[in-house]
Amino acid sequence: MEMWMREALERWFLFFILVLHPLARILADIEGDALHSLRSNLKDPNNVLQSWDPTLVNPCTWFHVTCNPDNSVVRVDLGNAQLSGQLVPQLGQLKNLQYLELYSNTISGTIPSDLGNLTNLVSLDLYLNNFTGNIPDSLGKLTQLRFLRLNNNSLTGQIPVSLTNISALQVLDLSNNNLSGGVPSNGSFSLFTPVSFANNPLLCGPGTTKACPGGPPLSPPPPLLVPTPPSSPGSSASSTGAIAGGVAAGAALLFAAPAIGFAWWRRRKPQEYFFDVPAEEDPEVHLGQLKRFSLRELQVATDGFSNKNILGRGGFGKVYKGRLADGSLVAVKRLKEERTPGGELQFQTEVEMISMAVHRNLLRLRGFCMTPTERLLVYPYMANGSVASCLRERPPNQPPLEWTTRRRIALGSARGLSYLHDHCDPKIIHRDVKAANILLDEEYEAVVGDFGLAKLMDYKDTHVTTAVRGTIGHIAPEYLSTGKSSEKTDVFGYGIMLLELITGQRAFDLARLANDDDVMLLDWVKGLLREKKLDMLVDPDLQNNYIEAEVESLIQVALLCTQGSPVERPKMSEVVRMLEGDGLAERWEEWQKVEVIRHDLEMAPHRNPDWIVDSTDNLPAVELSGPR
Repeated sequence: MEMWMREALERWFLFFILVLHPLARILADIEGDALHSLRSNLKDPNNVLQSWDPTLVNPCTWFHVTCNPDNSVVRVDLGNAQLSGQLVPQLGQLKNLQYLELYSNTISGTIPSDLGNLTNLVSLDLYLNNFTGNIPDSLGKLTQLRFLRLNNNSLTGQIPVSLTNISALQVLDLSNNNLSGGVPSNGSFSLFTPVSFANNPLLCGPGTTKACPGGPPLSPPPPLLVPTPPSSPGSSASSTGAIAGGVAAGAALLFAAPAIGFAWWRRRKPQEYFFDVPAEEDPEVHLGQLKRFSLRELQVATDGFSNKNILGRGGFGKVYKGRLADGSLVAVKRLKEERTPGGELQFQTEVEMISMAVHRNLLRLRGFCMTPTERLLVYPYMANGSVASCLRERPPNQPPLEWTTRRRIALGSARGLSYLHDHCDPKIIHRDVKAANILLDEEYEAVVGDFGLAKLMDYKDTHVTTAVRGTIGHIAPEYLSTGKSSEKTDVFGYGIMLLELITGQRAFDLARLANDDDVMLLDWVKGLLREKKLDMLVDPDLQNNYIEAEVESLIQVALLCTQGSPVERPKMSEVVRMLEGDGLAERWEEWQKVEVIRHDLEMAPHRNPDWIVDSTDNLPAVELSGPR
């Protein structure tokens, strides 16, 4: 019996190896092959797609690609990437794709009819390109579609009747094309759907400026109701006066009711109020899925910016927990900064640029609010708070961060920063990397927050700022002394954040003075390393549940990142590789050799004062200062 079962298991294993496993591999490769085919047909002068490596089975590791927990592609964000070339039919194989963002490029050719196979698609943004040909009739099969923007292309032919069957459609923009014929009339677009057919000279029918030949005339705008004076005295006049009086009384009551209600509400609930000023710009969704919120929406969501909803405070302002009308939780950051005349448009432009930084380890900006007196940013709510709160402010019933989670946080945050430095154009420098700005989602995945805020707040300045932004203990020495920031200032802050992860300590803590220890975390760590007290470095909350070799490797990466000379610090892309096990040993060995030379140079004046002068003529002064 046992032999029979063994033979059956062996046959099943053989069947899996020869049949099922290759089939699963093929299914996993389909999405990667489809995206690689797209890359092959696009011209990419800025190397935006350089991470789309065909040798990697899983495209979820590629930049500008977002996947769901099942590792299936749900979003492709390539808006404003200066891409040209043509789309490929293979895009129709991304069966779970929900967002296809290819706006503001110079992509040409026709729109593949295979996009009609993307039945889960929610948003299709192909506007501001050079597409030609007809709008595929197959798009009418996208029953989940809510946003369809094909404006500002060179599309021709008629509007497919099938589009009128998409009941979920919220925005339809076909303006600024060369479409012809009549607007479909055997179906109807939702009355609540903003529709634009403007600047299609050959188009006729509802929503255009001319009627179709043989079709019904366009509905004229409703006439203005102008009261006519009574033609004769008597009963007619009295009846007219009665009607007018009734209308006047009704109008007075209509306009008075909101004022009465507001006065009653104000007496009932005294608090600070904010009145939104209507903006001139279209309040509809902006680039990608970035929404412009009204101030009233966010006031209601946060209960009037109530103190009980404050999630945190920082140099940029307060963050409030809010619940939108659809029930979703958000974090609303209310920026505090002196307003400058004419800065609204520049602020909006910077916000939209930052919203294009899309990566699984970056906090996605949902929208913003801008009035003459307010600047607010709206983000998804992070259920597990920040790394700092999990390390030092967690509730008694919440377990400490496990070592494996800390390792994953280190790698995820490094990947997010690497994306900001190497894959954003222009590059984004965070300038305040610390544990409090690394947020954690439901799965404790690291998400870098507050990136780009320094850019937003300093849009009127150059890269050399008059006020150093950052947090004591995290600020790189060259930034503190000169005000000049670069990606290497972020590397320094990241190294300090790694030490926070390992030790659970604050980067700057006066409480350490009680034990005659250094208040700066970096100096405290170096002191314990000199005394070879590695066990005293590790967060006691881990209760010895960690891998010592991994702790040592993270400390090595942290010390490499916090070198005094910014030139000698690794790039974030190199940090990612070292955390993945590539090149750390070589880099650490090289660093140790340099440290030995530095130590000898520091001791040399006690042995031969003349030698130090002769030996340092060709060395930059910053190299002699040693790590700080």
